[in-house]
Amino acid sequence: MTAPDPMKGLRGVFAATLTLEAIVVALSLLVLAKFGEGATPLGVGVITALAVAMVVAAGLQRRPWGLHLALGLQVVMIACGLLVPALGVMGVVFALVWGGLLLLRRDLAGKMARGELPSQQVRDP
Repeated sequence: MTAPDPMKGLRGVFAATLTLEAIVVALSLLVLAKFGEGATPLGVGVITALAVAMVVAAGLQRRPWGLHLALGLQVVMIACGLLVPALGVMGVVFALVWGGLLLLRRDLAGKMARGELPSQQVRDP
């Protein structure tokens, strides 16, 4: 039996991060009325669409383009800060989280290329 793919586990971390981010974005609806112009239909629509898109993107992390979709949503979230400033702030915070995840991915890929990861031995019961 072959050793498990470490990138598969990392894709799970990406999906979990997107799910948590979608929850945070959806919870921003609760505080939207206290800032700026309040809960305008446009602001509520943008926040809802972004949260749904993140949940969908979390399910698509096994696709080769799944990471690109997740990073694209980060750019969209920061850009939505022009409509809802709270989204821009959260977008910058989560962009830093994604930057850390990308550094982790780069480190993991480097170790895989150098053969530094221990192989898992499978024992028969």
